[in-house]
Amino acid sequence: RLMEAIEYFNPKSSTYLFDPFAKQKRAGLVSSVETAEPILKQILTLLNKPIEDGFSLAAAFALWGNKMDLSIWPTEQNGNISSAFQKVLSSANDNLLHDDTEALVQHGNDLFAKGGGNIHIVVDNAGFELIMDLALADYLIASKIASTVTFQLKSHPTFVSDALEKDLREHVMYYANEIDGEAFLNAKLAGQRWETYLKEGKWLCNENSFWVQPPPMWEMPTDLRNDMKSSCDLAFIKGDANYRRLLGDLEWDYSAPFEDVVGHYFPCPVCALRTLKAEVGCGMEIEMVEKAKALDDEWLVNGRFGVVHFSKGSEI
Repeated sequence: RLMEAIEYFNPKSSTYLFDPFAKQKRAGLVSSVETAEPILKQILTLLNKPIEDGFSLAAAFALWGNKMDLSIWPTEQNGNISSAFQKVLSSANDNLLHDDTEALVQHGNDLFAKGGGNIHIVVDNAGFELIMDLALADYLIASKIASTVTFQLKSHPTFVSDALEKDLREHVMYYANEIDGEAFLNAKLAGQRWETYLKEGKWLCNENSFWVQPPPMWEMPTDLRNDMKSSCDLAFIKGDANYRRLLGDLEWDYSAPFEDVVGHYFPCPVCALRTLKAEVGCGMEIEMVEKAKALDDEWLVNGRFGVVHFSKGSEI
């Protein structure tokens, strides 16, 4: 309704393709640099580590970056993000309610052995979270786990932090060309690498209206499903809204296996990186659920707890 009200899709309107959230997303981008700088310093050093260590840490950055999206951390609070994110990382292992990182890393090793795979990242939010997604993609290319990374992006804004292709390109250009390289050298160097990946076709962008619609992911359009089935060796599903769509926004038993709920229909190998912000879930051990309940009455909705789910996907 908002898009209709501002005539977003009307080429004759002065507000054609106008993003009403552009100001907030820009502020989130600008404020992300200080927090991202020490993380981006680590990305290339991860290449000196075994994939078991490097890949797992890069994925953790992307997972917990989801906690810091603009809906929870509005731009006026961004001065607190750096210390908050470091606190999140320090308690990350304690707050994982399910962790398939070992299976994810094994799949990464298999892709590396084959010369690199085609990996997709189904993006959720702009701002700091998107920077952490770019950091993961940076590691995937530099480590040769991936030969290409395709960012699956939303075709138009609906919520304040929805990431479109224009947002991703703005994030890359800002880091590459606008930030102070003396104060934030690693962030600037990362931006320059990202700019090169886009120019060389190692990073690709694909907008699709499906990613901004409410239907469950088992109703993925045939053309998109066939494309992912044939060309995607691993899909990262980012964020809470996308995770809810994996589950059809239905109330599954919290201990129902991710393989049974999602793996049996998803068209390719899939890894869901989610911090919990809504009262649906699956694939969590009962004892971990009880522990979370005891620690925090809002364990399902405040982003404190997370999951890493992996499945090889459907064979059909």
